[in-house]
Amino acid sequence: MELANNRYTLGGVDMLSLVEEFGAPLYVYNAATIKRQFQRLDSAFSGVEHQIKYACKALTNINILRYIRQIGCGLDTVSLNELHLGLQAGFAANDIFFTPNNVSFEEVQEAIALGAQLNLDNLPMLEKLGQTYGSSVPVCVRINPHIMAGGNEKISTGHINSKFGVSITQLDDIVRIAEQYSLDIAGLHMHTGSEIVDTDIFLQGAQILLEAGRRFPAIRFFDFGGGFKVPYTAGDKETNIEELGSRLSALCHEEMKHRGATFYACFEPGKYLVSESGMLLVRVNVIKQTPATTFAGVDSGLNHLIRPMFYKAHHDITNLSHPEGAVKPYSVAGYICETDNFAWDRAMNEVRVGDVLAFHNAGAYGIMMASNYNSRPRPAEVLIIDGKAHLIRRRETLEDILQTQISLPQLC
Repeated sequence: MELANNRYTLGGVDMLSLVEEFGAPLYVYNAATIKRQFQRLDSAFSGVEHQIKYACKALTNINILRYIRQIGCGLDTVSLNELHLGLQAGFAANDIFFTPNNVSFEEVQEAIALGAQLNLDNLPMLEKLGQTYGSSVPVCVRINPHIMAGGNEKISTGHINSKFGVSITQLDDIVRIAEQYSLDIAGLHMHTGSEIVDTDIFLQGAQILLEAGRRFPAIRFFDFGGGFKVPYTAGDKETNIEELGSRLSALCHEEMKHRGATFYACFEPGKYLVSESGMLLVRVNVIKQTPATTFAGVDSGLNHLIRPMFYKAHHDITNLSHPEGAVKPYSVAGYICETDNFAWDRAMNEVRVGDVLAFHNAGAYGIMMASNYNSRPRPAEVLIIDGKAHLIRRRETLEDILQTQISLPQLC
């Protein structure tokens, strides 16, 4: 986002004009930022043959998926609907990973029938696969390396108490099942969670994965997951992706020498690709002074952006309407009948009723975790491509909320 002549622009588009055209609240994404993040990752890991699969649970609007496919990225999905969306967006089935958790075997079978790359994370499902398909279906196995990486347990998925993955201590069981049913173990996978900033911890997990792979000589790839951290404010820590790419590439080449065979690496960025591309634009409804703080009450809430309440996530907030205003502290709060404070005593340019505020880093897990709580509609979405704004999801209405409800005649 850039400021010139007291007007903020994103991707060459005036941001206040977006609210004038499409209303508020409004999610806005800048395609150029997504492309920049992809190219940075692709370049960082250029030292080893690799594939980048977008973890689409971060943002699945089909136009975002189509754009990500166009720039050369594959897809990682966690549900059948995500898999179907990927196919509708034009991804080839063999460019899509299917990485479910605690699903039925019928869902796994449908993913197999659709042609996706299967990635299983528990022993009973692996055994069921062997009993049903034998060696005819290649499978990747998700390993839990027992590493606490990133932030708290809500966003860290590789620690010992996590529900995800087969424990590294159960490696012998994976080998036993694979041998019993002649399974084609095509790859091994790990994902230790989000907000990873320590390269050494990531490499520690990668080393565990590579060493586990020595038990499976026919492996074609290792999937090192994602979780790369993006900065949420000026000076915030982020993953040094260039250092990680260089060191991990070297580690992979060392392992290839040990194995006497080549393999390729996979990565599954979600937030890293789309978080910084997105803004949530909201309008101020009321300025409320209390003995404790000054509230700026806005026309949005945890029903549109739950991350600050669910993860205690920080999002920078900019007053788009009054960039020259004196800086004052405000607590930005939503309109939901819950405690849905976005920020407390945040320094901002003077906020007035009717001003438009922009929440930064709202591209990942924003609209995807939105709901109709308090019977509020979800916002519209806009994608900026080459300096032009395109509506990619209309705003919901009351009729949309009622669409799946069935009226009983005797109650009408």
